[in-house]
Amino acid sequence: MTLDIGFVGLGTMGGPMAANLVRAGHRVTGYDLVPAALRQAEGAGVRAAASAAGAVRDAQVVISMLPAGRHVLAAYAELLPAARPDTLFVDCSTIDVADARTAHELAVRAGHRAVDAPVSGGVVGATGGTLTFMVGATGPDFAAVRPVLEAMGRRVVHCGAAGAGQAAKICNNLILGVSMIAVGEAFVLGESLGLSHQALFDVASTASGQCWALTSNCPVPGPVPASPANRDYAAGFAAALMAKDLGLAAGAAEAAGLPTELGRRAAELYADFAATDGAGLDFSAIITTLRENRT
Repeated sequence: MTLDIGFVGLGTMGGPMAANLVRAGHRVTGYDLVPAALRQAEGAGVRAAASAAGAVRDAQVVISMLPAGRHVLAAYAELLPAARPDTLFVDCSTIDVADARTAHELAVRAGHRAVDAPVSGGVVGATGGTLTFMVGATGPDFAAVRPVLEAMGRRVVHCGAAGAGQAAKICNNLILGVSMIAVGEAFVLGESLGLSHQALFDVASTASGQCWALTSNCPVPGPVPASPANRDYAAGFAAALMAKDLGLAAGAAEAAGLPTELGRRAAELYADFAATDGAGLDFSAIITTLRENRT
């Protein structure tokens, strides 16, 4: 079924996602504040709108991919009045759970439906259409949005009601951030003990230390040829984004009265790394900081 889709936020993630919707046969009208991003999306078949409101005016589904909760809420203030009644709003940004629930309430109050559907898979997944979507929605809204998300991803998981998609995303990235630091520390320790990277990888990748941070995104060059470590840590998932997600997890944990000691320390390490020269590097480059911290 061909749909009219409005897409707001055509950056490094949103642009490829919108292009995949076009390839799936949908009519996509998009908007981005950055002219270059809009031009690139046009080259992929997205119709450019002169404003965010113009992108959603005739849409049946509106997708947003924006940097933070404040951007989503500001965009919704403009988009909700401009959209046709009962438009399905789908926010794929990674934002605070409370902001996601607020966005949902605003949409419903304005006569629309709303879904939070943050993604995992990075730019590679967005380009290849292999993203995982974590969805917070009612049952009927999940059924409605699933075919749209499947045009952009490989896996679509219904996590619960409004905000549950964001909750799943920050919990997943809490695991990922902590495990990448653990893997990095293990390689740094192995180096100091005279253990080769390949030997440690061969053991840990087939033993109890096996994890995605090791076997898919190995932080040292060599053992996993496709990992960013072999490309001077060119970002697949940027350290600045990991710092943001761990900050969201830390904030949620604090609000819930949970200590999450490893998560809090991981958030601090990534915030420091992103604030210096690591922001645009892949998050696995945190190993360089771990090496520098050796006494």
